[in-house]
Amino acid sequence: MTRPESWRQMRSQWHARPERPDDIGRVREINLDAFDTSEEADLVDALRADPAWIDGLSMVAVPADDTAIGLPVGYALLTRCHIDDVPALCLAPCAVLGAHQRTGAGSVAITAVLEAARAKGESAVVVLGHAGYYPRFGFARAVDHGVRLSIEVPAESLMVLSLDGSPIPAGMVRYAEPFGI
Repeated sequence: MTRPESWRQMRSQWHARPERPDDIGRVREINLDAFDTSEEADLVDALRADPAWIDGLSMVAVPADDTAIGLPVGYALLTRCHIDDVPALCLAPCAVLGAHQRTGAGSVAITAVLEAARAKGESAVVVLGHAGYYPRFGFARAVDHGVRLSIEVPAESLMVLSLDGSPIPAGMVRYAEPFGI
């Protein structure tokens, strides 16, 4: 898909890098700012202590002209989940400070975390989110692949992505315990 030049310019404003220990407080601030409750910020804190956490799959977006200091404005996280017994990844949460939303910061963080997972040899990613947003990264309806949750969600909101071109395994998504699903 060809993007308009303005899209390329927005994305060139940002650089993604793996989260560093000194980013933890800022990542919490990003999630608190982006969501109405502290649930997502608390989830990230809980996931850091969970076996589902995978080093290198927590990405922040920073201004491209300030990568030395790199104060994050966007965030994307992949953690381990399973589709039945097959290891997969869960994309959540993704967040951008309100003042920087719709500037490409979130897209840069998501693209980078997906690329990092691909480089680690991961094959499938699940996301529960906005049906109008995630398809731009290649996500498709999970129900069309036989993937489901133990809770009711709109079919358009649960999506999957194959990172390596292999078929998505069918079955029930089992999230890490901190998700509470």
